[in-house]
Amino acid sequence: MSTPAGFDELIHPSTRLSVVALLATTEWADFAFVRDSLSLSDSALSKQLHTLEEAEYLEIHKEGGGRKRRTKVRLTDRGRTAFEGHVAALRAIVEGAPGPTAATAPPQQQHAKAGR
Repeated sequence: MSTPAGFDELIHPSTRLSVVALLATTEWADFAFVRDSLSLSDSALSKQLHTLEEAEYLEIHKEGGGRKRRTKVRLTDRGRTAFEGHVAALRAIVEGAPGPTAATAPPQQQHAKAGR
């Protein structure tokens, strides 16, 4: 099976996909909100945000200074388009997958089919 159009290797890793999916629901999000929502450490989130920023999928805005410094992030139009394309590609993969057969069905379904 070939990879559908729109599948994005950059977004696909679960942590980045979670970040982009969360940001797709809002205009701007505070760094702390994203970190806490996804149960990530500051360094893990920073690394993912940096990767997405380099691809121009998101914008990072820092305001204030010192202990009052606040970091906000948002998807760019490019990032939103990439996310939507990736979701469509994942749907195409799932919809094109064959249904379970007796050999691949979970054990409870195999027993149910055998009892028919």
